[in-house]
Amino acid sequence: MKIERVGIIGAGQMGSGIAHVCALAGYDVLLNDVNAEALESATASISKNMDRQVSREKITAEDRDGALSRIATTGTLTDLGQCDLVVEAATERETVKDAIFKELVPALKPDTILTTNTSSISITRLASKTDRPEKFMGFHFMNPVPVMSLVELIRGIATDEETFAACMEVVDRLGKTAAIAEDFPAFIVNRILMPMINEAVYVLYEGVGNVKSIDKAMKLGTKHPMGPLELADFIGLDTCLSIMNVLHDGLADTKYRPCPLLTKYVEAGWLGRKTGRGFYDYRGDEPVPTR
Repeated sequence: MKIERVGIIGAGQMGSGIAHVCALAGYDVLLNDVNAEALESATASISKNMDRQVSREKITAEDRDGALSRIATTGTLTDLGQCDLVVEAATERETVKDAIFKELVPALKPDTILTTNTSSISITRLASKTDRPEKFMGFHFMNPVPVMSLVELIRGIATDEETFAACMEVVDRLGKTAAIAEDFPAFIVNRILMPMINEAVYVLYEGVGNVKSIDKAMKLGTKHPMGPLELADFIGLDTCLSIMNVLHDGLADTKYRPCPLLTKYVEAGWLGRKTGRGFYDYRGDEPVPTR
């Protein structure tokens, strides 16, 4: 099937980034969120980020103007019913995603491809609760979407070849590269990345090093562009904890046990950059370690 109209659920950092790259690739985009302020913030952020791309000569002003004209927003989920492809990029909680699909599916065209940007949840299980498991896939973008070139494509047990081929075509049109992953907890990137972050939190928890020394060690010792605790704050500590819980529950291996300190930070509402505090405090001019 030919995909021309893309619906995106969730106007947060990931959803707005997906809208950004889809519009630049020539797709008509309909961005949905239950929060009107989130939609306003997303469109302002997309415009600002495209302005930055123009100033750096990554795109032309004409590219930007054309892309922005192709983005529409809606607070009504069922408005996405006429889209050819829907990408769900809501909160990383299975109950939330199930509720979204339950409301959306009856409004979809029979041939609409339904995908999820989940970073860890079973594609097969999510798909089984819809009317189109053969037209359901994992479409996992990396953050920040306009900058990162990778997309993980994950087939559920029922996903058909036509759906896979159509999603691969979208990845190519976006100018990105696909990594094909099997449907196991956290797929490839987060299966490797999150235990590393969790181990860094254990190193902090056990007093082996403080926040600053851990991040410095990994940046200078392994050439990582960002230390693991700084990266955790960027991703969101709630998301990190959610993925670790999926790994621990899904694989039943104690090596995936979330660090109690990670749980404590999430309980405190210190979720990283988005809340102003995590392993660093971002409320001043410069980030300050909180431990």
